[in-house]
Order: sequence, then C-alpha cells, then structure tokens
Amino acid sequence: MIGHTESARVAGLHGAVLAALFLLQFILPAYHHGILTRIMVLAAYAVGYNILFGYTGLLSLGHAMFFAAGLYGAGLTVYHLQWPVWLGFVSGVLSGLGLAAIVGFLALRTVGVAFMIVTMMFAQAFYLLTLFYADYTRGDEGFVLTQDMRHMALGDWTFSLTEPVIRYNAAFLLFSLCLIACLCLVRSSMGRVLIAIRENEERTTMLGYNTFANKFMALLVSAMMCAAAGAAYGLLFGYVGSTFASIHYSISPLLWVLLGGAATTLGPLLGALCMFYLVDISSGYTTAYLLFVGLILVLLIVRFPKGILGTIRERRLQWLP
Repeated sequence: MIGHTESARVAGLHGAVLAALFLLQFILPAYHHGILTRIMVLAAYAVGYNILFGYTGLLSLGHAMFFAAGLYGAGLTVYHLQWPVWLGFVSGVLSGLGLAAIVGFLALRTVGVAFMIVTMMFAQAFYLLTLFYADYTRGDEGFVLTQDMRHMALGDWTFSLTEPVIRYNAAFLLFSLCLIACLCLVRSSMGRVLIAIRENEERTTMLGYNTFANKFMALLVSAMMCAAAGAAYGLLFGYVGSTFASIHYSISPLLWVLLGGAATTLGPLLGALCMFYLVDISSGYTTAYLLFVGLILVLLIVRFPKGILGTIRERRLQWLP
C-alpha cells in the first residue's frame, strides 16, 4: 500500500510539473515564453548529465562534446546537405551516441579524478576539432540556420521551428520525454544498480553485477539525451557555434544539477531555471553580475547542501525520486 501511495505521489508530482509547463505557454509574455523554451532544452541536457553524475556517481567534465555532437550532427547536415529537420535531428542524436560509445569504451576504464580528466581531455580535443575545421563549422563565429532550413513537413502540414508556439512545444516534448525516461530508468532495476555503483562499486561487483556494462549503458543514455538537447538547440534557435563545445558548457550542467539537487529527477529543471533567471535578472542591474550570482549560489548551497530538492527530500519528502 505504501509503495502504491508513493508511486501515485511521484506520478502526480511529475504530471503536475509537466502540465504547468504546458499551460504556461498560454499566459507568459513573449520574453519569458522564449526564455522558458530555452530553459526546457537546457534542462533536458541537464537531465542527461544527472543520469551519469547524480545517479551513477561519475563526474564528467566532457559532456559539452555530446551536446555539441548533437548540435553539429544536426546543424551541419541541415546546413550543408539540406537534409530535412527530422533527419538532421536523428543525425545529431546518432552522432552523440556514436561519440559516447568510443569515449565510454576508453574513459570508463578509469575512475574518480582520472575519469574527470579523461573526459575533459576528450571534450577539449572535440572543441579544437570544431575550430580546426572552420571551413565547415565557422569556428567561434558559427553559422545560422535560416528560416527556410527549419521547416518540417508532416503529411499535408508544414511546421516552422521559427514560430514561438511550435518551438515551445517542441522543447516541451523533448524535456517531457527526457524526464519520463529518466524517471523510468531510476525506478527500474538498472537504476538501482547504478545507485549501488555510486555508493559502493566494489560491493556491487561482488554481488555479481557487471559494473562496466552498467556504467557504459548509463553513459550512452546520458549522451543520447545530451545530444538530443544539442540537436534541438541548433534546430530550434538556428545557431551552431564552437562555443557550445567549450568547457563552459560542460560545467554548466554540473552547476544546474548541484543547485537543483543531484540524483533528483526534477533537480535539473529547477537548477537550470534558477541559474538562468539569476544571470538574466542580475545582468540587468550590473556588469559584475557573475559576482552577484556567485554570492547567491554560495548562500543557496549553505542553506541547501544537497541542492534544493535534494535537501528537501532529506529533511521533508523522502519519497521524492
């Protein structure tokens, strides 16, 4: 009975959050409508990162390469090869997945700080490649996907990803799928194995589980979500550039997850939302907005040492996933 009650609470909470996100598009002014669209795409990126960092316990500083692989996999094919939007998106996801398979096979043979350094080195190499092949990628300058490239046909209907309503609902669909997939994963037997690996990998191995295979699968799922977010970002907002492959975009999802609560399904959304608006509001008052944001983050971490939702779960709502 307790299990059914807890499941009902979890389903109700996540359903309410998704319903609120869907309904907000009808009441938000244009500016915040656009911001929330961007936040949902970045939150999907953070959900993918949280699977590896929060639930599996692997600190990566290279996830920008998966986000950028999706971004370039979609952007380059649509821009240079004139592929349709949906095929470009699939190309972006497969690019991130293929890159994760190669990186994971090598990086997962290391642990702890070594894993963090190896992922950072791979990401830096990927970033330098985007600069080296500037004839195609345009480097830091990047390139713009024009409006006519961002049309999607579905039977007799044609949708333009430049329209705010279409763009919002595409971002909402992406985030919803990532959130539901994450929730299903962490409540499955595989999710419990990943948490066991995070807590004590040696003991998990002694129990007969193949920890390498489970970590490899977690990395693939994580990278696929990140690549999907990157592909969606390029197609929805029409810009592809090397900046998205830099170390900054590997640190950002880490901050969002830590702020919202690592190993909580809704923490990435809350963290991305708080961080985005902290920067947006403070930058309107001072050029030293990063100092202001840093002070706020310090205060939040002192008040919520396990992130906002992580601390609430520890102190009040133990049923939060």
